[in-house]
Amino acid sequence: MTTTTAPRLEEITPKNLEAALAIQVRPDQQFAVAPVVKSLAEAYVHPGSAWPRLIMDGDRAVGFLMVFLDIDWHDDGSSIRSGLWRLNIAAEEQGKGYGRFAVQAVAEELRRRGTRELHVTWHPGDKGPENFYLTLGFHKTGETVEKEKVGVLPLT
Repeated sequence: MTTTTAPRLEEITPKNLEAALAIQVRPDQQFAVAPVVKSLAEAYVHPGSAWPRLIMDGDRAVGFLMVFLDIDWHDDGSSIRSGLWRLNIAAEEQGKGYGRFAVQAVAEELRRRGTRELHVTWHPGDKGPENFYLTLGFHKTGETVEKEKVGVLPLT
């Protein structure tokens, strides 16, 4: 990261809402991640399972993430999972380590909550984030959810 401060996660508040809404990925990545406004709407209707956060570096908003907490993955109680629901790094901030920081921060939060695995899904394709997640230690599970591949990172 090209920074003199440590990046951090901040709760979304009225004070930083506009900064969160301004986060946009590169145009060639828009197929792979929903815009922040959709994520915040989903967090509003899923308040018990969505954990949205702004990624800050100093006074700059550099990204957004949203975690899903303890959801019933198969809608039958057989698989309760938590993981990274969304990760949006601002186009001009990519390649500076903020995505890696975000995944590590989510892993720390889930460990703190007693979670043993961090799950993520991604759209396949050349412009998708598959290599990013695999490089961070995620493993493909062989599952597909809504045309997205599923990965898991052990937290123990």
